Amino acid sequence: MQVMLTKFESKSNRVKGLAFHPTRPLLASALHNGSVQLWNYQMGTLVDRFDEHDGPVRGVAFHPSRPLLATGGDDYKVKVWDLRPQGRRCLFTLHGHLDYVRTVQFHHEMPWIVSASDDQTIRIWNSTSRTCIAILTGHSHYVMSAQFHPKENLIVSASMDQTVRVWDISSLRRNTPNTTPGTFDTFDTFSTVKWVLEGHDRGVNWASFHPTLPLIVSASDDRQIKLWRMSETKAWEVDSCRGHFNNPYSVLFHPKHELILSAGEDKTIRVWDMSKRTAVQTFRREHDRFWALTAHPELNLFAAGHDSGLIVFKLERERPAFAVHQDTLYYIRDKYVRQCDLNTSADVGVLSVRKLGSQWVQPRSLSYNPAERAVVVTTSSDNGVYELVTLPKDAGAMGDSTADGKRGNGTTAIFVARNRIAVLNKTAQTIEIKDLTNTINKSIKPPVAATEIFYGGAGSLLIASTNSVVLYDIQQSKVTSELTTHGVKYAVWSADSSMVALLSKHTITLANKTLTQSSTIHETIRIKSGAWDDSGVFIYSTLNHIKYALPNGDNGIIRTLDQPVYLTRVKGKTIHCLDRSARPRTITIDSTEYRFKLALVRSNYDEVLQIIKTSNLVGQSIIAYLQKKGFPEIALHFVQDKNTRFDLAIECGNLDVALEMARTIGRKETWNRLAQQALKQGDHKIVEKAYQQTKNFDKLSFLYLTTGQTDKLSKMQKIADSRGDPMSKFHNALYAGDVHSRIAVLRETGLHPLAYLTAMTNGLPEVAQEILDAAGLTAEDIQEVPSFPASTLGPPPVITAAHNLVWPAISTGENYFEKALVNGVEEPPVAYANGDAAGAALDDWANEEAVEEEDEEIDVDAGWDLDVEGPEGTFDEAAADMVEDANDAGPSASHGVAESDLWVRNSPFAADHVAAGAFESAMQLLNSQCGIVNFAPLKPLFLDIYRSAHLYFSPNASMPSLQLHVRRNPDRDAPGQVLPVTLKTIASVRNEIKDATKSIQLNQLADAETGLRSALRSSLFITVSSDDEAKEWRDVITIAREYLLGVILEQARRALVETEPDNVKRSLELAAYFTHCQMQPAHLQLALRNAIQVFQKANNHKTAARFAQRLIDLNPDPKVVQKARTVVAAGQRNPRNAIDIAYDETAEFEICAATYVPLYKGSPAVHCPYTGAAYVPECKGQLDPLTHLAEIGAPTAGLPAPRS
Repeated sequence: MQVMLTKFESKSNRVKGLAFHPTRPLLASALHNGSVQLWNYQMGTLVDRFDEHDGPVRGVAFHPSRPLLATGGDDYKVKVWDLRPQGRRCLFTLHGHLDYVRTVQFHHEMPWIVSASDDQTIRIWNSTSRTCIAILTGHSHYVMSAQFHPKENLIVSASMDQTVRVWDISSLRRNTPNTTPGTFDTFDTFSTVKWVLEGHDRGVNWASFHPTLPLIVSASDDRQIKLWRMSETKAWEVDSCRGHFNNPYSVLFHPKHELILSAGEDKTIRVWDMSKRTAVQTFRREHDRFWALTAHPELNLFAAGHDSGLIVFKLERERPAFAVHQDTLYYIRDKYVRQCDLNTSADVGVLSVRKLGSQWVQPRSLSYNPAERAVVVTTSSDNGVYELVTLPKDAGAMGDSTADGKRGNGTTAIFVARNRIAVLNKTAQTIEIKDLTNTINKSIKPPVAATEIFYGGAGSLLIASTNSVVLYDIQQSKVTSELTTHGVKYAVWSADSSMVALLSKHTITLANKTLTQSSTIHETIRIKSGAWDDSGVFIYSTLNHIKYALPNGDNGIIRTLDQPVYLTRVKGKTIHCLDRSARPRTITIDSTEYRFKLALVRSNYDEVLQIIKTSNLVGQSIIAYLQKKGFPEIALHFVQDKNTRFDLAIECGNLDVALEMARTIGRKETWNRLAQQALKQGDHKIVEKAYQQTKNFDKLSFLYLTTGQTDKLSKMQKIADSRGDPMSKFHNALYAGDVHSRIAVLRETGLHPLAYLTAMTNGLPEVAQEILDAAGLTAEDIQEVPSFPASTLGPPPVITAAHNLVWPAISTGENYFEKALVNGVEEPPVAYANGDAAGAALDDWANEEAVEEEDEEIDVDAGWDLDVEGPEGTFDEAAADMVEDANDAGPSASHGVAESDLWVRNSPFAADHVAAGAFESAMQLLNSQCGIVNFAPLKPLFLDIYRSAHLYFSPNASMPSLQLHVRRNPDRDAPGQVLPVTLKTIASVRNEIKDATKSIQLNQLADAETGLRSALRSSLFITVSSDDEAKEWRDVITIAREYLLGVILEQARRALVETEPDNVKRSLELAAYFTHCQMQPAHLQLALRNAIQVFQKANNHKTAARFAQRLIDLNPDPKVVQKARTVVAAGQRNPRNAIDIAYDETAEFEICAATYVPLYKGSPAVHCPYTGAAYVPECKGQLDPLTHLAEIGAPTAGLPAPRS
């Protein structure tokens, strides 16, 4: 106990009374100004205040189980308050005392309240009947305090008459006196003075019972603390504690240790050793006298009231020292190092450190060395002491640090290597590197003012100062990196030592192993501890929450806590931790939210989709998070409110949902927003519906013009006519090229001159004459009007009718979540491309898929009117000279090398040849490299790869489409380096395999087989640029092959069960072979559990037990482990097999992918040149049954050398 650990402090008027709530983090303080304040000491906030007393309030107490608060004050009243948040108020007032009320307290079982008063009496009240049931008289001066015994039927009181009295109220508990107001029985019948303790020389201010022992402690104006002992027959003074130099006002026993705490007007709080009656520690304030002292009934918390407020404090650190190695937790409780197996919860003591430092101070830190099975334990006593001890090797043995260990001085000591420890001496500012014999090998002067040191990796230290942390290389004696962060108290490394969390009082800094900061999290309340989970998320605890922090800084609450815990390890959904009493416990958490956010951050969309489908993620916070991170399409999945759904659908461009919501909402502004978004995406059909709903006729007409819908433009003219809108009618006639309608509109509006000119310039002299006649004019009257050439104004010809096509002006691309969550997983129709769907190289295959069209004779000259003589000089001499010059250009105008030809020249990979349209050479490459002989299943891939490498567009409606080639290395222009874009990559194939393995987990084996076979076929068209990529390519093929073989084996077994149910032997063999396919642990567990079930049904308990043991070794779910152990036990009881099968698990073998028989090491076999699958020699020359592509046993050249 070197310093008081202050947890909360408030400023107020003088505090005369204090009380802790037994279960909630509430503290009531009675003030000299007449108020009662209710504080949340964890959050540091004032919850409420009560101001109904007239004058100072001196006594305050919480009910042990009900939401009640009792107060007593100088107005002679005892008040009882309702603490429920919905109605905090005074329930009733107890009248009867004739002077100041000093203390109040509830009984722990009975509905009683005891109060002490300056009227020299103690009253016991029934809080149910709200009456006084007993008056204890006998004191001859002010009664300063009165308390119930925590277990027995006793009351202890302290008075200014210099005595402490113990009252027996057992008769009161057995009987109920007359409670009629005004008619008191003889209370001596029910309560008697058992003992009068005399020994103080002046008035006694306080007296308290020990919570478990027959002891009483008292504080008096004679400045002494006296200890009294009771028996059944007598009570006597044990000893006195002297040290206060002014009146001690309050005193109590420590609820857990043999300590006494006292506080007084000498501005000190003193801690006394109860057995030695000597002062252990003294805490002083400069200007404030202490008037009240109380202890929490359950926790290691104390509160003291003084002249200017109150403080909540601890006498010792509760955080236990611990270290985790693999599945074992080493921690210290009651000054014993204990070893706890986190899997089995087996907990044993291994080392005593009882003589390390003060008996009242628990060790501060523990560092474990697995190589030497040694620990170094540090305490803050005596300015820092550590002990280096090797733990006993014998199970159940208990070591002693005094006999077996080596001791030294230091603030912090940690292992930095298997045979080195680092010791920080904060006072001298040195770091000493010592070996296991405690001999100094090296002394370091810290590069910063060190306050703490932490493990920083092999041979490195993290040195913390007040405002930074540095990573220090011990061998090279230099700082390798530095990070600015304040007040770091703890450093927590991830399991792979790639990330570290630096914990301060209110801040967490996440950084990598080179101290490059990734994020900082700030908390308003104290951070207690933290641990990394397996996925790289930091889980930490505060006073009242368990929270998570992602590497990017996103954080949130996992669950609330009643009391703080100290996290030691996070495994899946289980948190291992130590509570305040240093006892191991586990907490089950729901990790869905942070796994969901982590998957989003890492773009692991498969996991995101899986979590959405299997979990219940709801709430505005998730929706706001998804919007903030740019995933409105996922948020759309959670929302039911129609306005919010519309906003999200617009944000993510999901026009179908937006249209549905717009119809439901039906507001004009909603349709306008939908039209704007649909126009951006080029969905003119939805734009049309939106314009129709808002009656935006002008925009609707222009939309029909741009989409070439002349019939609807005619309808728009009729609508404009019915609306009586001549301008709209004129526009529609202009868009539709209807000259007569334009002239009619001009005549109707009185614009006869414009009508006349329109008719003349459009070759309608008869109509022009009608206009003149109607105006009463002749040709001579308009001779001065200039003549205009024939008008060429007209709507553009519709080259491609687009009214049935959605023409994207802004391509939004295919969105994974839109397909998976909203629109389903069906593939969208292929959008229209203005140009050829494929080039000449696709003729053989693409034409087979196209709709057959009738051959028609096309007159190529018909559209040009070449036989009609045009105006004079249309084809003049200059134009003829230009044509002649072009014809004379000669060989210098010859074509260059085509882009597709360059692709073929530059690459040895089949995918690049397919992209170039060189299908024949691509097939030759696949045959020579991988032994492919059946190309029919690859037809869709050939088409997709070719199409992905070419784009088509028309610069002008009258020009033929241009072809653009898409490169994967656009930064390179040299002809010898250009290569086409790649459709298939290792990442895309891995995703295909991942999707297929999900089908395995869902027991959809047919879908898994299709997906895995597709992945193997796609892998043929991967290009690699390095040896590492080539190795990864081969690994991907091996993974897909093993999974595909396993799926086929299991499907064959199931088919056998249906067709030949009596062939149990073969069924057992196939189930056993399935467990030898090289799969991930999660999927191998399925195979093993399946085999266990099949073998148990066949009474092959011996082999089933072996499968169960293999399953246990994979560390599955605890429930699965329990069942597997049952199978192992059954196999041990009955180690026999009812059916012998061709299966030897101890021998190394491969499985023939055609006959499904084992091929043991050394036996003849042939292999697929592409997948590497093994076959019996009889299969040579046959088609590989896994992929249906390659010839078994064919000689091949293998993958070409990587090209970048």
